[in-house]
Amino acid sequence: MAAEVAAMERLTATQLQEKYAEIFGERPRSCHRRWLIRRIAWRLQARAEGDLSERAQRRATELADDADVRVTPPKTVVLRLRDQRIGDTAPTDPRIPAPGTWLTKTYKGALVEVQVLANGFEFAGEKYKSLTGVARAVTGTHCNGFRFFGLGGRS
Repeated sequence: MAAEVAAMERLTATQLQEKYAEIFGERPRSCHRRWLIRRIAWRLQARAEGDLSERAQRRATELADDADVRVTPPKTVVLRLRDQRIGDTAPTDPRIPAPGTWLTKTYKGALVEVQVLANGFEFAGEKYKSLTGVARAVTGTHCNGFRFFGLGGRS
C-alpha cells in the first residue's frame, strides 16, 4: 500500500485523473493532485482491507436517500441576500443623529459644520458617505469620524 502511494506521488495530475477514473469508474471533477492521491489511496485501502459491511452499506444508502443533499445553495436564497444588500438600507448606526441635524466642531480655529442627510453627510457643499470621510476632508489625514465629532465614542 505504501509503495503504491509513493508511486502515485510521481504521477502527473492527468495520470492521477486517469487512475481515479479506472478505480472509481467515473472522471473526477477535480485535478488537485493531493485530493486525487488521497481518494485513490482510500479506495485502494478499502479494497485491500475490506469495504464496509453489507449492513453498514444498507444503512448508509438509507441515510443518503433521506438526506436532502445540495451541492450548491439554492439560487433563491442567494438572490434574496443580494437584493437585501442592494435594495434595503442598512440599519442606521445609533451614534448618528437624525437626518437634518447639524454637527458643529471647532477645528484649528475654524468652525466645521456638517449636515446629517438620510444617506450620508454634507460638508462645504460636498456629500460624503461617512463621518470619517468628512473628518479626512477637514484634517487632511485619516481619523475616526465619530471620535472627531464626539459622537458615542470614548473621549
